[in-house]
Amino acid sequence: MLDKILPKNEGTLDRALRVLVGIALILLVFVGPKTLWGLVGIVPLATGLLGSCPLYTLFGLRTCPMEKNKTT
Repeated sequence: MLDKILPKNEGTLDRALRVLVGIALILLVFVGPKTLWGLVGIVPLATGLLGSCPLYTLFGLRTCPMEKNKTT
């Protein structure tokens, strides 16, 4: 059901980079300039964990390999 709302469109490397960037930005809230702008990191963290980017869906982009059709 969730795949219909948020289709998987991120590859493994893309997801890993998003999670790392998201964590780094969130850490800015606690370490560094200590501004709330670090909360922007929630977006790449969430999309990396879910494996789906709404902008990729909007523009028809994919960084993950295409799934093979299963016929049974």
